[in-house]
Amino acid sequence: MVSSPKTPVWVWVLLVGAVMGVSSAGALFQHVDAVPPLLRASWRLQLTSVVLAPLFIYQWLQQTSEVKSRMFEQKTLAILGASGLALALHFGAWVASLDHTSLTHSLLFVTAHPLIIIVGMSFLAAFFTGYRGPRKLEILGASIGFFGAALTLLDQGHQQGDHTVTLYGDSLAFFGAVFVVGYIVSGRILREWMPIFLYAFPVTLLGSLLLLPASMVFEDGFSEFGALGWTNSEFFPWFLALALIAGLLGHTGLNTCLRYISPLVVSTCVTLEPVLGSLIGWAFFDSGIPGFWTMVGGPVLVIGVLLVIYGGVEQNNAKDETSLLPATN
Repeated sequence: MVSSPKTPVWVWVLLVGAVMGVSSAGALFQHVDAVPPLLRASWRLQLTSVVLAPLFIYQWLQQTSEVKSRMFEQKTLAILGASGLALALHFGAWVASLDHTSLTHSLLFVTAHPLIIIVGMSFLAAFFTGYRGPRKLEILGASIGFFGAALTLLDQGHQQGDHTVTLYGDSLAFFGAVFVVGYIVSGRILREWMPIFLYAFPVTLLGSLLLLPASMVFEDGFSEFGALGWTNSEFFPWFLALALIAGLLGHTGLNTCLRYISPLVVSTCVTLEPVLGSLIGWAFFDSGIPGFWTMVGGPVLVIGVLLVIYGGVEQNNAKDETSLLPATN
């Protein structure tokens, strides 16, 4: 549905709150960096699952027997499993990047997934029949976006707050963007018939569970903090904020806005996440100011992403629009 003068005022207010909500996640995650990153990511998804559980139950009770039966089909379960794995890999890589690079760089690279989608489209169109290749504006946008990303890399070694920009950290954030494409594609397939909370709850819960053994194997601090360490009064407020502000307000809010506002408008607003997230980190968590090349290349990267989004919605193809929406952080 496209926006119109009849769009309720509360929807625009919700859109502002939702964009601010998703933008706050990076600063909140970075603030509790005493906890190992994979465990931190698991905690976030665990608490989000707790918030989503009653909404899942409510929607489940409203469904027909046909939808309930379809939920347990082998194909559905396989896609849900792939989506949960992609979500776990996305959060694991992205949260780890927040420990190894600046907040701004982490947000810029993890939100660059539309550029990755264009690369994937080019590959599929070149080697397989039945897939459309990227349009000229999408190719131009991806080229500009990757050029902007390259410019930001000139800030390697810059100190932003307590964190130093590193190629390793930027790479982790980039892989976080790569993995989120799997989550987006899976969601695009299932959300054609599956209600939002029937999709979000099992995928989020699975992602949280997959991250626990990974943390147990690869992180020394697992035994110190524990699988359910978010229940500790020291950490609970921060992870509750991540679940409610970044998760429920942010991502559920964006999905609600899509019922009233053009996906193009919502996608465009979400591209502000690196800017707003950096401002939130600077204002509330003393995360510091980005380096010169980040302030030059960052806007170029964002412009490239915007061109990809606009190129994907030529001829008002709303299905392409929603495929570029980030819906995880």
